[in-house]
Amino acid sequence: MISCPNCGLDNPDDAVSCDCLYDFRGNDGSSVVLTTAPTLEGFRITHHKGIVTAECVFGMSIFADLFASVRDVIGGRTKSTQRTLRSAREVCLRELRREAFSLHANAVIAVDLDYSEISGGGKSMLFLVASGTAVLVEALDHNP
Repeated sequence: MISCPNCGLDNPDDAVSCDCLYDFRGNDGSSVVLTTAPTLEGFRITHHKGIVTAECVFGMSIFADLFASVRDVIGGRTKSTQRTLRSAREVCLRELRREAFSLHANAVIAVDLDYSEISGGGKSMLFLVASGTAVLVEALDHNP
C-alpha cells in the first residue's frame, strides 16, 4: 500500500493517483484538473493556493498570414491559423497546470482563456493568457 502524502489515505501499490487527485507518478503537473466552473463536482476545496497564470506568444508565419488574408476576402477557414490557436491553447493550459502544481495544488478552478493579436511591421503574433485559481481539493465521502 502507498500512503498519500497529501491526505494520508492508503492506496494500492499500483495506484497512479489518490482519490484526492495527488499524482504518484511525478512532478510534471499533468494530473492537475482544470475546469471553467467555480467548483469541481464531487470534490471539496480544502485550500485556495492563489491565482495562477500562463502566458504564451506564438508567431504566425508570413505564409499563414498571406493565406489568412486571402481567406478573409473569399471566405472559409484557415487550417494554419486553427492549428496555431489549438497549439497555443494546449501549451498555455499545460503551463497553467505546471504553475498550479508548483503551488502544491491539484486543481485549477474558474479557468479563463484570453486571446489577443499583436501585429505591426508586417508581422502578426497570437498572445494567449490562461488564468484561474489554484486549489487543493479532496474527494467527497459518499459513504452513509
